Amino acid sequence: MRLAVNSARSLLRPRPGVAGPSTWAHRAYSTKAPESQPAPSLNTDPQTPGESTDPESLPVLPRPLGVLERPSTTHGTWTDQMWNQSSRLENRRVLIKQATQGYFHDYNRLGGLEGKTWIAPKSLIREDHALYFPDIEGHRLDPREAVHTTDLCVGKTSVVAFLTTRSSEEHVESLTKRLVAHTDPSRYQFIQINLQENPLKSMLVSLFVRTLKNQVPQSLHSTYILANQNMEMLREPLGMENKHVGYVYLVDRNCKIRWGGCGKAAPGEAESLERCATVLLNRDGAKTSKNA
Repeated sequence: MRLAVNSARSLLRPRPGVAGPSTWAHRAYSTKAPESQPAPSLNTDPQTPGESTDPESLPVLPRPLGVLERPSTTHGTWTDQMWNQSSRLENRRVLIKQATQGYFHDYNRLGGLEGKTWIAPKSLIREDHALYFPDIEGHRLDPREAVHTTDLCVGKTSVVAFLTTRSSEEHVESLTKRLVAHTDPSRYQFIQINLQENPLKSMLVSLFVRTLKNQVPQSLHSTYILANQNMEMLREPLGMENKHVGYVYLVDRNCKIRWGGCGKAAPGEAESLERCATVLLNRDGAKTSKNA
């Protein structure tokens, strides 16, 4: 058993020639054209309970978040994935990673910083370096109908948040409170994804829809999504390294992620999201006026 685990871990070690976080950070803000490289993991070792809880010890987001492919509401079938060699290799890598992690892996990594692993950027990720927000399928809180995030995000600036636990809701609130308080809600849309990959938890959430409707402002019901989509293949691209942490993304009208934040807001992060969203909204307004 020990030999099998060691062999699995050896497959996950960084390979020579693969771009590291510092390389990605340079490309995101440089003038050179982006190159297609696998997304480096944002998985760092957060502080354990009893150690320093200073968020300044964390690195700034080192790379653009998202996927290379433009999102589509039509997902590939199981047969398509079987014939796709790169997809098979990625599935194998993810399965090996899961096999080497314990059941309480994410919980044990929360630590003094509540699972926060990076600091949000202070400025927008350049459009030509930004990657796409993948399509997430679910059901609206009200009206109860199927919906895709791609259909919601195309043509409108969006703030997209993932909620999985009560603590993740607090994380999201800390990151978005300034934007929600100071920005006209008609200029952007706030998409909240209540993600429950565990079938039992998903069923429990569906039983308490009426309670959710009372807790969520009615104006946000149509963009509050209940989803149970498997996210294992998308966690690294989106930087979602911990299932107990809240994640927030600023997505432009072309479905590209222009800003990302995770965990409880560090000093300046809520202001950063508000500032970046304002810049993006003003640019959209200028383009609309020019085309009118």
